[in-house]
Amino acid sequence: MEKLLFEIGTEEIPANHMSSLLAQLQGLAEKKMNELRIPYGEIKVLGTPRRMTFIATEVAEAQADSVVEAKGPSAAIAFKNGEPTKAAMGFARGQGVDPKDLEIRDNYVYAVKHLAGQPVMDLLPGLLDDILKSLTFPNNMRWADHEFKFIRPIRWLVALFGDKVIPVEVNGVKSGKYSRGHRFLRRSAKEAFEAAKSHVEKSTSFFDGLKDIVSGAVSHAKGVAMSAIEETYNVIEIPCADDYEKVLDYNFVMVDHVARKELIRQQVLDLAVEEGGHAEIKEDLLEEVNFLVEWPTALCGNFEDKYLALPKECVITPMREHQRYFPVLNADGTLMNKFITIRNGGKEFLETVAHGNERVLRARLADAEFFFKEDRKAPLEARLEKLKTVSFQEGLGNMNDKSNRLVKEAEMLAFETGVKVDEANLKRAALLCKCDLVTGMVVEFTELQGYMGCEYAKLDGEATEVAQGIWEHYLPRFAGDVLPKSHIGRLVGVTDKLDNIAATFSRGLAPTGSQDPYALRRQALGVINIIIDGGYHFSLYKVIGAMLYMLNVPAEKCGKLIPQIMEFIKLRLKNMLIDQGVRYDVVDAVLSEVRNDDIADLYARAVALNAFVATEEAPALIQAATRVANLCKKIETETAINTNLFQNPVENALHEAVVASSNEVMLATVKYDYAKVLAEAVKLVAAINNFFEDVMVMDKDENVKNNRLALLAAVKDITHGVGDLSCIVM
Repeated sequence: MEKLLFEIGTEEIPANHMSSLLAQLQGLAEKKMNELRIPYGEIKVLGTPRRMTFIATEVAEAQADSVVEAKGPSAAIAFKNGEPTKAAMGFARGQGVDPKDLEIRDNYVYAVKHLAGQPVMDLLPGLLDDILKSLTFPNNMRWADHEFKFIRPIRWLVALFGDKVIPVEVNGVKSGKYSRGHRFLRRSAKEAFEAAKSHVEKSTSFFDGLKDIVSGAVSHAKGVAMSAIEETYNVIEIPCADDYEKVLDYNFVMVDHVARKELIRQQVLDLAVEEGGHAEIKEDLLEEVNFLVEWPTALCGNFEDKYLALPKECVITPMREHQRYFPVLNADGTLMNKFITIRNGGKEFLETVAHGNERVLRARLADAEFFFKEDRKAPLEARLEKLKTVSFQEGLGNMNDKSNRLVKEAEMLAFETGVKVDEANLKRAALLCKCDLVTGMVVEFTELQGYMGCEYAKLDGEATEVAQGIWEHYLPRFAGDVLPKSHIGRLVGVTDKLDNIAATFSRGLAPTGSQDPYALRRQALGVINIIIDGGYHFSLYKVIGAMLYMLNVPAEKCGKLIPQIMEFIKLRLKNMLIDQGVRYDVVDAVLSEVRNDDIADLYARAVALNAFVATEEAPALIQAATRVANLCKKIETETAINTNLFQNPVENALHEAVVASSNEVMLATVKYDYAKVLAEAVKLVAAINNFFEDVMVMDKDENVKNNRLALLAAVKDITHGVGDLSCIVM
């Protein structure tokens, strides 16, 4: 057993791509090794801004043996009187086996070949080349005159099976044992010399590969020349795959990105405590910073107290989004005039580095202060006129038009949901929610949209509910983001997102494939999550129709667009439910009722049914309900149940059970208590089974038959009261 190491060394890769690239690398390594039947223990990926690496442990020396079978002609055709026919001999010859070795199974002949596994070392060059060239990227680069493209130019490759080099080459870069340490950090001169001397003694091939750099120093001393190369390129030797992480760590490269991330987190937290506060760490920022450095060291900087007079996010946003700094807060959550950043290097000259970071941040905060003061010269409402200069969508007016439309739509949605809310505050929030888009602060720092509207509304003396609604209507901004908590924020947020969806569909720009330039999928998920979180029950079909009407979409076009938008939103609901662990057949059972356009109701049904199908009572109810549904398909005309036509006591028993459950089911449905509805349906199972055992539904007497079908229709209303149980696979 040996360890397999493959390191792809590049110029710095954009930090936001690294996590997905490493996941892709791991998936490819596992897939390709399994396809080649190479036994291994586990695969681990490692990464820094300049390298992507995978290490496979316990890799076998030989490929796993395999058995290949090929099915041939029938035995009757292949053999006559126990002797192989021409058909058998031709098949055997084509498969490379002796006719006498053919096996007969299931009245057919089979050629079975036992193939011995090849030495793994012979397979690895092709494997690593395949993995390297199978990686895909959002953007590719070409360099020099090479045709092969990669996310960034490849500068070195390390490919080792134990201590043996695996030959791989791309764009003139050949694999070897030599990686790169930190760009700037070095060990002491003595340590560097000893390391260089060791390189020369162990490998003249590496020295020869760099002869154009060191040729002038050959006559002086190989050790001195190699030391110079180390100083310029920090080339380091990886003696064997087992030594990879240890050698890189010695050369100031912490290659384990998971451990590096946790080290950064701890350094930031500890340093903030030393400074008398606590750090606010966002995971996306931590992830990005992690892939900007190879040897992290936290340091603290300061900024002038005067900037603390600005709204908190006006300081944090330039700090976090533009400079990748971590803010430091007091115990009460107020901002301190300190920040923590991560240096890609050691602890030397930290004061100088901090001073440079402070100068950069000072300029950004000065801009923020200027824009804030300029924006405060006019109230938020005064910017409604300027919204006329901002286009909403082509052919659909400007943002001022949208703001006025949102007022009417929010009022309509509040009426449909029955939510009790201050109507004046709701309309005010809807009117002002887009005004901050034309403020200097948001134009400069777009991440502050909504937040600045909230802050300016407060300073203008608007009601707290109005200010909060302005901020919350943008939520959620991304997957996993917080949801609005106020009714005004929810109503304006749903209205805004549905208005965007309806407007974009009306222009024929519905998302297709992976193309979603207006982020409608994200907005539809936002609508669904807000509705469910708020427990809002309303007709989505009706609301979408009203919004298309307010967009001046012709009635005949609305008839086509509404079902398309409904299907689009329901598909998002379906995907969300499956992601949350709801069974696919449960989702199909609930969404099969196309007339149900109440998102909160559909969600409640799916959750209840998903819990029910895992219970012991589920199989019996599903079996009984499916039989009922199948017979109900034969109903041609609806008739009322006539108890005088009952001929068997089991008919009366089933009818009495249905009557007893109906009232309970109705009350539970009104309360959206679908666990109760299913519990009532379970009570009917015994009566349903007795009915089917003793009664022939399709009686010769037409009146009796129709009466029994009418009884089953009433049963179906209860058994399928949550969803179409015939969709459930048990």
